[in-house]
Amino acid sequence: MPTAEEAGLYFQRRVDAWLREDVDAYLACWSDDMTFTSPLHVQPLRGRAAYAALVRASAEHTRPLRFDVFHLAVVGDVVLAEWRIDVVHRATGHEIGWDGMSRTRYRDGLIVDWREYWNPQQLAALTGG
Repeated sequence: MPTAEEAGLYFQRRVDAWLREDVDAYLACWSDDMTFTSPLHVQPLRGRAAYAALVRASAEHTRPLRFDVFHLAVVGDVVLAEWRIDVVHRATGHEIGWDGMSRTRYRDGLIVDWREYWNPQQLAALTGG
């Protein structure tokens, strides 16, 4: 179980890699056997390789602007976070942002389970929805 300080460091490592557009460093924050669930992926993506395909496709289409973390809490072995992400669509220059929350579990400093909660309508401009 991470301490609050460790959770903050783990989370910030991920945020920093994403903002630098360092996909390899970003993916290095995740365990090989990780799972990822979001409103667009209700069936969990399993394994870093599957998640890497999603991350690389997203990076092709968007450029990060901001990743602001407002609250971070540790409850047992779960890290809860409230955040806002802003990106630019590379082809159109359109900026879009969304507010979300996540529930995360870490093992040996790596993310093993990540579940995001956000309103898919906030991403309609990027997803064509």
